[in-house]
Amino acid sequence: MAKNIVGVDISANGIRAVELSDVTKARPTIVRHHEVPLPAGAVNRGEVVEPRTVTTAIKQLWSAGGFKTKDVVLGIGNSRVLVRDLTVPKMSLRRIRESLPFHVQEMLPFPTEDALLDFYPISEGTSESGPIVNGLLVAAVKGAVLGNVNAVQLAGLNPVEVDLVPFALSRALLRGESASGTTTVIDVGGTTTTLVVSANGVPQFVRIIPTGGDDLTNALSTRLNISVEEAEAMKRSIGMSLSEADPEKHDAAAVMFEVTRELITSLRNTLTYFAGARSVDVVGRIVLTGGGSQLSGFGEALSEFTRLPVSAGTPFDTFGLARRLDREALQRQSRSLTVALGLAMGRAA
Repeated sequence: MAKNIVGVDISANGIRAVELSDVTKARPTIVRHHEVPLPAGAVNRGEVVEPRTVTTAIKQLWSAGGFKTKDVVLGIGNSRVLVRDLTVPKMSLRRIRESLPFHVQEMLPFPTEDALLDFYPISEGTSESGPIVNGLLVAAVKGAVLGNVNAVQLAGLNPVEVDLVPFALSRALLRGESASGTTTVIDVGGTTTTLVVSANGVPQFVRIIPTGGDDLTNALSTRLNISVEEAEAMKRSIGMSLSEADPEKHDAAAVMFEVTRELITSLRNTLTYFAGARSVDVVGRIVLTGGGSQLSGFGEALSEFTRLPVSAGTPFDTFGLARRLDREALQRQSRSLTVALGLAMGRAA
């Protein structure tokens, strides 16, 4: 394995990469990072639709960012990835993975032969039939993964691993003292919102919701009959605070409140479901990240609906930085780079 590894996050809005060294140490070092935008339609909800466009962007990313290794870890996390609780008889992890097609046929909305399957062990126990392993089944449609892998390979890179985005989020944001207790990490992206509940840093529950900040922008554009660019600027400037003085801003804020409330309600219902299924693990707080979470008033509304404290994720506090990097500048990009950082860390997991 190369000394350095790069986590690569491919989303609808752009490609982001973070290079780490000393990933097996308690305090890995961020060596370099970079991101490039993507044209609309090149990636749809995390899946590469235009391979040549994405491959060209990855080459530009590597050149402009000055990355020194071609070994990368990719992330998956969209509506065609399913994560569910699964309990299996105790055996080696290799044998569990080999047996998954026989255990999960009835759980999947798609044929097992069209799926890539993995198992993430959480705990062990005993049932009437003998020793068992409790964990999470990860199932993805092959096409949703291989398209991204192929685009990276066409750019001349070597994908050494494909990791689940929710695991990367938990890994990056819940380290050291911040990992204690039961915490929900919520990442609001452009087209997808990811929720992962972790107990003492170990993921216990994952949901991927096919809604993000772009849905809010599109709603504003449609309902107010303005361009997508105008809608995006309006979303950033107004947020969720209603303005009685300016009718146009009031109408925009009303749309944003309506659309955002649907997402927040879905998140609250998901946490309610988890609480009912896992009464032992009581969620104590929410850590918020992702570009869509920067909407003014979103964190406050989420806290009000869930009755939980909400704070912004600060992923870089427990990492060393190469001398040429500016910690304050990096912190300003934290919400967009968190997934790529967590993916790079996964190589040491």
